[in-house]
Amino acid sequence: MIQKIGLLDFWKQNFGFRPEEIKAFKEVKREYFIPKQLKNAAYQDVPLPLLRGKTISQPTTVMIMTHALELKPDEKVFEVGTGSGYQAAIIAKIVGQTGKVLTTEVIPELIQLAKQNLKRTGIRNVFILEEDGSRGIPSEAPFDKIIITAACREFPKELVNQLKPNGIIIGPVGNVQEQEMVRGTKGSNGHLELEFLGPFLFTPMYGRYGFEV
Repeated sequence: MIQKIGLLDFWKQNFGFRPEEIKAFKEVKREYFIPKQLKNAAYQDVPLPLLRGKTISQPTTVMIMTHALELKPDEKVFEVGTGSGYQAAIIAKIVGQTGKVLTTEVIPELIQLAKQNLKRTGIRNVFILEEDGSRGIPSEAPFDKIIITAACREFPKELVNQLKPNGIIIGPVGNVQEQEMVRGTKGSNGHLELEFLGPFLFTPMYGRYGFEV
């Protein structure tokens, strides 16, 4: 597919994505995670609409966030905002069958869609929960990595508390109109060392610590 090859060439020239990240992108078919009528746009580097105002992020954004997590085999990863399941699928491929991805979504139609999509890909180490992900999942904590795939005002303290020391959290932080992609690395004292990865635009996060209730 020409679009997919073009993306890989673009990344090779502009980003230092790791081989295991590129391998995951090649193995997970994005066309499985978008509406059928948009199949021909699967590898255009743009976000695409899903339902109820939600979108699937553009491939480059997905890969930037994936790369920033510095994923390793066997890790337990928590995702806020399952969407159609694409980001979770990429992560699941990298952490492997001995790793675990827990992801939360509050829109029932998206939960069903994501379950169908993941089943279609044969990925079995992703577990979708209908929960307010902004509060985390205390019963499953601590997590090696946390990824927020919707706009938030700040990293919720409950999520930071559920992150392991030296763990990484990433997400778009700002207001509804604009956000900065922020990566936080948790120190032994519990505080985050922040890195700022540039401006992005995501749909708002639902939940107690989001913009939508």
